[in-house]
Amino acid sequence: MKKVLSVFLLFIFSFFFAQETPMFWQDIQNFKKLDQEHAPPKDAILLIGSSSFTKWTDVSDYFPDKTIINRGFGGSRLMDLNYYSEELLAPYQPKQIIIYCGENDLADNPNLKASEVVDRFKIFYNKIREKFPNIEVDYISIKYSPSRENLWPKMKEINKKIAGFMKKEANAEYIDITTVMQDANGKVRKDLFVEDMLHITPEGYRLWTSVMKPYMK
Repeated sequence: MKKVLSVFLLFIFSFFFAQETPMFWQDIQNFKKLDQEHAPPKDAILLIGSSSFTKWTDVSDYFPDKTIINRGFGGSRLMDLNYYSEELLAPYQPKQIIIYCGENDLADNPNLKASEVVDRFKIFYNKIREKFPNIEVDYISIKYSPSRENLWPKMKEINKKIAGFMKKEANAEYIDITTVMQDANGKVRKDLFVEDMLHITPEGYRLWTSVMKPYMK
């Protein structure tokens, strides 16, 4: 009887803990653990965003002359970057922040307006500026994943609006990776995506690198 009761109480505890634990909490704890084990370097380039960064585990090999801190966490949305902004920004003293995020906001809620996603980005951008008024802040355009073709029109609108916003900001750039991922006919190259048609291949990252390099501090 005691054993059954113990199992039941453990189940109840686990259930309520799961209900109270916000999404991506464990990812953030993992980042904290990494920072405790190895103090993050100063004047690094800080990557913040979703799975396109998370899966770029060998990003430092693509930029061997740069010091990079990768804080991408898979499935994250701009609303998550805002929720965890303190944890994502406070531990670091970067010379540059590069963001890739926004694609999952639409995937999570296709009814979102493009302007709502842009507003989420602006909120995060302003949070960065509160802590780092003068560093370089760049935004990588949303890629046109074949598995999310139904969202492309809104993605294009988001990219256009964020590009316009960044153009008006000091020490800020919009990095367009959409063109380099197209073929000679202007079609998205599906061969740059892995089987899920969402995440990109090493060749895709090589093309991203070719576009990003001129912007890297």
